[in-house]
Amino acid sequence: MDFPILTLMIFIPFLGMILILLLKREQESAARFLAALFSFIPLVLSFILLARYDGSTSGLQFVEKYEWIPSLGITYFLGADGLSVPMLFLTALLCFVSVIYSFGDIKERVRQYFAFLLLLEVGMMGVFAALDFFLFYIFWEIVLVPMYFLIGIWGHGRKEYSAIKFFLYTLFGSLFMLVGILALYFTVEPHTLNMMVLIEKAPELARGFQLLAFVAFYIAFAVKVPIFPFHTWLPDAHVDAPTAVSVILAGILLKMGTYGFLRISYPMFPEGAIYFALPIGILALINIVYGALVCMAQKDLKKMIAYSSVSHMGYCMLGMAAITVTGISGCVFQMVSHGLITGALFLLVGVLYERAHTREISAFGGLWIKVPVYSGIMMLFCLGSLGLPGLSGFVSEFMVFVGAFPVFNVIVPLAVIGVVLTAAYFLRMIQAMFLGTFNTKWEGLTEISGREIFTVIPLAILMVGIGVYPSPLTNMIKATIENIVHLVTG
Repeated sequence: MDFPILTLMIFIPFLGMILILLLKREQESAARFLAALFSFIPLVLSFILLARYDGSTSGLQFVEKYEWIPSLGITYFLGADGLSVPMLFLTALLCFVSVIYSFGDIKERVRQYFAFLLLLEVGMMGVFAALDFFLFYIFWEIVLVPMYFLIGIWGHGRKEYSAIKFFLYTLFGSLFMLVGILALYFTVEPHTLNMMVLIEKAPELARGFQLLAFVAFYIAFAVKVPIFPFHTWLPDAHVDAPTAVSVILAGILLKMGTYGFLRISYPMFPEGAIYFALPIGILALINIVYGALVCMAQKDLKKMIAYSSVSHMGYCMLGMAAITVTGISGCVFQMVSHGLITGALFLLVGVLYERAHTREISAFGGLWIKVPVYSGIMMLFCLGSLGLPGLSGFVSEFMVFVGAFPVFNVIVPLAVIGVVLTAAYFLRMIQAMFLGTFNTKWEGLTEISGREIFTVIPLAILMVGIGVYPSPLTNMIKATIENIVHLVTG
């Protein structure tokens, strides 16, 4: 394709970042406008991407390939398939929504904040489009820097501690990825970092090498997902991050881990994927049940939703571990669904915190009487998260269970406990905060504003739309998922 749509989606936010940094300190309104504009353009381009994508083939589309460093076999190689197109759209949508929400949330060092937010979008878009390991690793590491500063400067509570913890955990994982990339580069002849070529050469790799390389990449991606026991950075980062950063963290950053498994680990190291299927399934079960049990004990609303991400990403890993078309389709479905639902939940927590300056669940009561619109929207997304039929969360979990049961007929029934626990902690939270007697302490509480509604309505429409009519998404990912399963199982 002649039109470099992927390059534009990646680097238009970078241009916006440069322009924002060139503004004077007092030009805060201009910084907000530029951030909105340069995050809206990739969103428009992502709709074009969706419209033009042909889901009937697993082949790469929108390919851009140029020689970059020929002596090292490095190319500027971008492309998209049924795995990356939904993630590129989700990234563009959540980044735009986060920028709009931040208009009222960020009052200090506005220029720097929006510049970092746009740089974060550059890195995430690049990860989902890059098909050369050199390029992929650069974008993977780019994400680390703005996220560290966004939490450390504009966060709350123990923000410095949480920022450093996030940085160290992610850097730890990245080092294992770098080792894996170098090992691949020197093992394959001729030396190359082209992911598609490396996937083609996967059958030539020795079984022992595949197992070791799978473990190296597993650690890198497990930290991002996060899979137990690498999950401890996530609740701290979520609780102390600004609202919009929590949205991006839950909605997109965690998906970089599962995307890495499906783009790299499974097709490049099929022997490793099959050998470690059962351990990954067991760890997925721990994620699901442990995450849900910890949610039951939480008193802080934001921390509860943070731990719910640990539980919900476990469903992704369970579907992936099964190595069936339905299971991995459920995994990708859950990636999209979780991004929409949990992203919205963090936005809504931020709306309440901005007004009440507390997130203690027990501090509220009867909020439906005072803020019915906010309460209704919050309940809708809570029901989506607990998997109510007709909403996207139900479809993804159902697909995961159906796809994984033939492979893990003991693990899946145990994993269903997580669904029951999720319903329990969300319904208990709804009862404590929105039902019952109104706490007159919140007499001055104001209803959700038009700008805040604007940020969650697109997410609500997609959550309901995908839940009622999942075919467009399943048709988009079907051919790509079938190809991944074929590459692993032969």
